[in-house]
Amino acid sequence: MAKRTDPSDKIIAATLKLAAKRGWHELTLADIATEAKVALPVLGELFATKAAILAAWSRRVDAEVLKLAQAEDLSGESARDRLFDVLMMRFDALTPDKAALAAIARDLKRDPVALIPLAEPALQSLGWMLEAANIDSSGFRGALRVRGLALIWARVLLVWLEDGEDMAKTMAELDRRLRQAEDLLNAVARFRAGSSRDAA
Repeated sequence: MAKRTDPSDKIIAATLKLAAKRGWHELTLADIATEAKVALPVLGELFATKAAILAAWSRRVDAEVLKLAQAEDLSGESARDRLFDVLMMRFDALTPDKAALAAIARDLKRDPVALIPLAEPALQSLGWMLEAANIDSSGFRGALRVRGLALIWARVLLVWLEDGEDMAKTMAELDRRLRQAEDLLNAVARFRAGSSRDAA
């Protein structure tokens, strides 16, 4: 008996395929349904918007990276090195869909409003990346970490989209950004420690 493909799988695959060819702005849910060979009402029951399809795809990438990170022994590394490794795993996981992401990124630059429904899923994904690196993403401090990482990720993603297969520029940019963030956090910690001593 032939294995039946999950409609969600077909919809996500069709979305990425069409995004790579046509871009994001002109792509419609009807186009996606036709490409995926699913009825439009079926697509509507599963995904209300194109952003919801991307969010579902992102969650699958999250799951893949979490499995990879769990299989690796990162316990002997510093927090910065663990996070570097996890984020590079994410870039590896994104590579098969790089053309689609490049097209989507180009269109979103011209339509910032379209970024709004994508922001929360992106932050959730980065929270999972912190957790995969054994860095707490909960509470107020965790929220700050997630948003700080979002700034780093956005910068490095642009480099990755233009980078070659070896991802040398991506690794260099990610390392530089993480070191800058680490230096800033260390400076803040020293300032707080000094302020505490002065107050005492």
